[in-house]
This record gives sequence, structure tokens and C-alpha cells, in this order.
Amino acid sequence: MNDFSRNSIIPVIMAGGSGTRLWPVSREAMPKQFIALLEGGLSTFQQTLLRIADQTFASPIVVTSNDFRFVVAEQMKSIAIEGEIVLEPERRDSAAAVAISALLSQKRDVDAVCLVLAADHVITDNDKFITDCRKAAVEAGKGRIMTLGVVPTGPSTAYGYIQCGAALETPDAFAVDRFVEKPKLEDAERYVANGLLWNCGNFIFRADVMMQELESYVPDVVTAASTALDKGLRDLDFLRLNAEAFSLAPKVSIDYAVMEKTLAAGVVKASFGWSDVGSWDSIYDIKTADAQGNVLEGAVSVIDTHGSLIRSEGPLTTIVGLSDIVVVTLPDAVLVSSKSAAPRVKDLVAQLRLEGYGEATDHLRVHRPWGWYQRIDLGDRFQVKHICVHPGGTLSLQRHYHRAEHWVVVHGTAEVTIDGVVRHYHENEAAYLPIGCVHRMRNPGKIDLKIIEVQVGSYTGEDDIVRIEDVYART
Repeated sequence: MNDFSRNSIIPVIMAGGSGTRLWPVSREAMPKQFIALLEGGLSTFQQTLLRIADQTFASPIVVTSNDFRFVVAEQMKSIAIEGEIVLEPERRDSAAAVAISALLSQKRDVDAVCLVLAADHVITDNDKFITDCRKAAVEAGKGRIMTLGVVPTGPSTAYGYIQCGAALETPDAFAVDRFVEKPKLEDAERYVANGLLWNCGNFIFRADVMMQELESYVPDVVTAASTALDKGLRDLDFLRLNAEAFSLAPKVSIDYAVMEKTLAAGVVKASFGWSDVGSWDSIYDIKTADAQGNVLEGAVSVIDTHGSLIRSEGPLTTIVGLSDIVVVTLPDAVLVSSKSAAPRVKDLVAQLRLEGYGEATDHLRVHRPWGWYQRIDLGDRFQVKHICVHPGGTLSLQRHYHRAEHWVVVHGTAEVTIDGVVRHYHENEAAYLPIGCVHRMRNPGKIDLKIIEVQVGSYTGEDDIVRIEDVYART
């Protein structure tokens, strides 16, 4: 077997999705891959990064949305993982992202072997995962585009399937006879009985081979990706793709663009456990239940309740006499569902959008590159926020035309600039910012700065911000 033991495989992590099946915890503004759903307070994105923190792999390429750039950077920093962060100006599906990643990998190494991973999957045996990746890399080195096929735990209509063909030289590796779309239940039962594998959407390939296949099947994707990369700009620690060029990439998945057409497709029968944690019932499956079969998280108390997932990130949540349900409580939204109906949460979110509920897409806590803010109260002519600024964080130099603000420091030290005058405010001190003043706040300390902001005026919307200067290049 070829030696893929030292920094030979370049991992590519796709982290730009916006999952809605885990609402209300996962929302468009902060999707599931960045939410602390796993043991130890980790997100699936962080777990994915730690999974490839092995000498088998080189430093990762992370492809994400411009909206998530600072979340990605912060979560990577918190677990001491370094890599290249590529910002997509808009979502063009996975074929364009794979093309960008293959081109970047070739800049590192003309013979680069890439591993494309989703940021929102859970894998239970890391050693087996690495072993399977190394097997796939051997066949990828020979010109195969490999995928990792998962042995089904039961007939599922949520996943596509892979039918294995002839065995390849590497153990547990096969040519692919065909890919099958998400089936009906009766078809899924037949596929499982016939030994078909789940398509988990992880791929290993030589960058040059993938580019050749993309050029053959979707040349417009290659043209758009190449131009977007060539005209891209470095912005802080990010590579920002050219928006105009990238927008011309056809919106198509790598599965449809290449994998279902190529004659080079292969699969390694995976030995590790896998879940795409695509709905609350799958979250239940990866958690450790108590003697009553319940997964209880947060301020939760139950009586005569069985086989249920109850999670609270807000008020005390109590359940009596129910079984096989999902209850998720947040300060601004509550979900109650049977476990069997949990995959339909996506439909619920679509309905909430049509009904005009902002909770469909936005969390109460809004993350910013400098920290976060959370609304406490909102009324006629006023709004109250809790604001946290991380050490070194700096808000933009800005003004408002419709509101004045009061900043009360409750933790740490604030460096406040008002019309060019700089002053430091400490705990239990307050700054007054009249309407129209040019102002900025910075955390000069070593601990989080926390303030209570009281806005008073005729309009308190977020769009009443005129940014004059911003260290994070926002407009």
C-alpha cells in the first residue's frame, strides 16, 4: 500500500450550509455545523477539524459563506487548528466549491490528493475513519474518484445509495456500479437487503483527476471557479472569491455534476459509524439516554416520560406522561414534535418564513466578529441589549440618526470613543452617546467586556448604523 502517513491528503471542509431541520437551535444565521451539539461543547465543524488533526492530513481548506467567516475563524482558533478559509460570495452548490478546492490544492502540490468532508456529520470511530481514508487515497492515487460508503443501520429514505461493482486491489474498495437517489421505503428495504451502501457525501480524489472530470461534464463550473479564484482577494486571514465571476458558476452538486456520470467512481466500504445529524431524531440516536430512554439537557424535569429528547437553553421545561417526543426550548422559540415527525421541521421553518416570523432565520443572540449581542427587551422608542466584546474586539466607528445610546459596563473595561474623545469606562460606569455622535467601543482588556446597551429614539433597527470605519471590512 502506498504511504499516506505524512501530510499527504489535503482535507477540504464544506461549511457553508444552512440546515433547518434542527430548528430552533439551528437557523440560517447560525446553522447546525456551528452549534455546540456534541459532548464537550463542540460543534460538528470543530469535531470534523479535530478528526483530521492527524499526520495523515495536511492543513485544511475550509470553504464557507462570507456570512460565517468570523464564526469559522473563531471556532478554529478555539481548538488551535490552522487552515485556509475560502469565502463564497453566494451559494452555488458543491461542484463549484469542489472545483475551487481542487485548484487551491494543486497550488500546494500538483499531485495533491483531496478529501472532501461535510462540516455537519458525526463519525464515531476516528481511527477507523483515518484507515478508510488511507485506503481510499491509495485508489485515488491511481486515478479513481473515491467515496466512503456507509453500511446502513436500516432502510432509510433520507440518503442516496451506492451499488458496489468489481473489487479493486485495495481491501474493502470497489468500483461503483451506480448511484441511487433517495428512494421510497420499499426500495430502501430492498437496497439494504441487497447490500447497497449509504452515500455519505465524502470524497477522496486526485485534484487533477477531478478537474479533468469537471472540465468534461461541467466546463462552465471550471471557468467560473478559475476566474473567481484568480480575481480573488485576501481579506484579513480569508481568501475572498470574486463575486461576479463566482455568480456565473452553474448551481449543481458534485454528485450530479460528476459522480453519477464518471467512469472513475470507486467506493471504500466504511468501517466507522456515521450520522449526518440531519434531524432531532438523529441527534437522539447519537446521545446517551438514561434508564427511561430519555436524553435530558439543560433545565429539564420529567415524570412518566420515555424515549424522548428534551433540551432547554432557556426556561425550565417540564414534561408529564409523554413518550417518543422531541421538545427543544430556547428563550425565543419552542419546538414540540413526535420523534417520528422530526424530519418535517424543515417544512415548519418554511411555513414560519411565509408567516413572517423572524425566529425562522435569526437567533436571539446574534454573533459578530467582535463578539455577540442579545436583545433583552424591545418596546415603543426603546431597545435593551446585552453586548459581549471579546478581548481585542472593536466595534465599527459609526453614528446613528434616530437613536441615542447608553452603555453600562457590567464586566471588564470599555474603551469608548465619542466624537474623537477617548475614555475608559469600568464596571458600574456608563457612557452616554447622543444622537448623531461618531462613536466606537473597544475591549482593551484580557477578559470579555459585557455591557447593557439602552437605545432610545424614534427608530432602533439595525439598519440605523452608518459605518465610517471598520477593522473587519464590513460595509
